[in-house]
Amino acid sequence: MMKKKKTPLILIVEDDPASLLLASTVLEAAGYEVAGSASAEDARETLAKRKPALILMDIGLPGMDGLDFTRELRSKSRTAGIPIVALTGLNMPLYERSAKAAGCQGFIVKPVSPAVLTTEVRNFLSRGPG
Repeated sequence: MMKKKKTPLILIVEDDPASLLLASTVLEAAGYEVAGSASAEDARETLAKRKPALILMDIGLPGMDGLDFTRELRSKSRTAGIPIVALTGLNMPLYERSAKAAGCQGFIVKPVSPAVLTTEVRNFLSRGPG
C-alpha cells in the first residue's frame, strides 16, 4: 500500500476575513491544508499545537503587528526555521525591506491572483527551511 504524502500545512495570519477566506480557498484548492488566524494571539494557539510548513503573515494585524510577530517567531527555536512570507496590501519598498529585516523570506502584495499565490507558496515550500 502506498503511503499517503503528508499535506503541507499553511498558516495564514490575516485579520481581514475576505482576504483570509480568499487565500484559504485558493490554497485548499491547490491541495494544501490551511489554518487561519486573525491575530498574533490566535496564531500562537495554532503554533502551540501544530507546526506549519509555511506562514503567510499580514503586516497590519491588530495588537501585535506582523513584523513584531515575525521577529518573535524567529527568536524561538521551535518556530525559527519556519519560512514566513509577508502577505500585505502595503506595496512600498520600505515595507518590503522592513519585512525582510524582520525575518520574512518573501513579500507578496495583495490583492494577489490565485495563480500567483499558489505559485509563490509552492516555490517557498520547495526551498525548504531558512
